[in-house]
Amino acid sequence: MTQEDVRCIDFTKMSGAGNDFVVMDNRRRIVSDPSTFARVVCDRRKGIGADGLLLIEESSKADFLMKYFNSDGSYGGMCGNGGRCISRFAYLKQIVPSPEISFEALEHIYTASVSEKMVTLKMKEPADFRINQELRISDLSIHFHFVNSGSPHCVIFLEENKDLPKRLEEVDVDGLGRKIRNHDFFFPEGANINFVDDNSSSIFFTRTYERGVEAETLACGTGSVAVALIANRVKNSPSPITLGVRSGEFLSVKFKKTGIGLYQEVCLTGSAHMIFSGVIKYEYSTQSIVDIL
Repeated sequence: MTQEDVRCIDFTKMSGAGNDFVVMDNRRRIVSDPSTFARVVCDRRKGIGADGLLLIEESSKADFLMKYFNSDGSYGGMCGNGGRCISRFAYLKQIVPSPEISFEALEHIYTASVSEKMVTLKMKEPADFRINQELRISDLSIHFHFVNSGSPHCVIFLEENKDLPKRLEEVDVDGLGRKIRNHDFFFPEGANINFVDDNSSSIFFTRTYERGVEAETLACGTGSVAVALIANRVKNSPSPITLGVRSGEFLSVKFKKTGIGLYQEVCLTGSAHMIFSGVIKYEYSTQSIVDIL
């Protein structure tokens, strides 16, 4: 190991309603292999620990380009809670001068509004609705709905499934979620799996198995948007819709319906805050963390 092989890299750990991320300003391309880097820094035993890595890079179309990598190193593309976290990061670090922010992700321009406690993110218009679908997992029949809300999401209402537990706390999210996520129906991309318990027409409690993390997360932004839009489609739940997530926090989804399966001005609102900041000593030759300061 040489002195030149070890780089000191600033980072910030952030949480968006419980969804946690390592966030970095990468405009000078200090992180040259983000896929490997994400696996290392997101490791909860040997690294910082997070659901994913968020990188700010230069954009000619918006204030910055957001790149998101899941904890397994796969390119996540877009993440709702990640988009809200990186917007607060960019504003607090004075990368952008205004709390009204635009950023590029997957060739789409997103806009966000940063307030004292909350961040609102305007989402991409949803696509590929598939309502009232069925699949089999072993001896279980699963009734579900599908939508791409920026990422592909399977939405499963417990009350529509006689083969599943009636209580959200009793669902084996990791075990069953993994099996559904890898089902042929979602080949080749896979999907995020949302289990939903609705107590009213405007508040839905949800638990999400996220692809790329390959486990249940404490919150999922695009998942919350997917649940809200599906709830409007199949239950006629009005905007705004409140989602209770695993962390105990709540996210709000507001939208304007313009036709069957057509939505505009889809906005996701919730908390996004910094947990701590530090410096990683990263050895490039071995792709490993030497120290965290």
